[in-house]
Amino acid sequence: MPETMTKPDVTFDRVDGTTWTLRASQTLPRSRDTVFPFFADAANLERITPAEMGFEILTPTPIDMRAGRLIDYHIRLYGLRLRWRTLISVWKPPFEFIDVQVHGPYAEWVHRHRFTPTANGGTLVDDEVRFRLPLGRLGTIAVPLVKRQLRRIFTYRYEAIASVFVTPQPRSTPSRRRSAG
Repeated sequence: MPETMTKPDVTFDRVDGTTWTLRASQTLPRSRDTVFPFFADAANLERITPAEMGFEILTPTPIDMRAGRLIDYHIRLYGLRLRWRTLISVWKPPFEFIDVQVHGPYAEWVHRHRFTPTANGGTLVDDEVRFRLPLGRLGTIAVPLVKRQLRRIFTYRYEAIASVFVTPQPRSTPSRRRSAG
């Protein structure tokens, strides 16, 4: 199987006046049975989150992932340290899981992670996030800033995941010409 990967694909669609859906896709050159366990380990969230977000898991690890599991984090947004609590509402290894923000900076955050085998033995990783900012219509003023930040976070995530699952191609060594003599 070739060690290649698609480019980041992060899009936003407006659901209604205050709700948005972010979609991000990434194809990895590894089987779903290899990819899913990485995402099932909550400790890897820190690894795929930009350092300036100050991401820290507060729930003792290792975390037994399952439907109904609550996970507490600290994150930093715009210099503010915030607490984020996630509920794993759906847990269907190795196909998908859904985490829902119970407490945090968003009025709504529902993140669905799907893992689909590809024809060449790789895995298509799809993220779909339904989010709504606080303060109703007033909160929509911040949407351009939030979309820019989320695009950057998911691009960073894409690159971090690629560094785990995509083996760099060996560089070809220039051939040296031997001199006659």
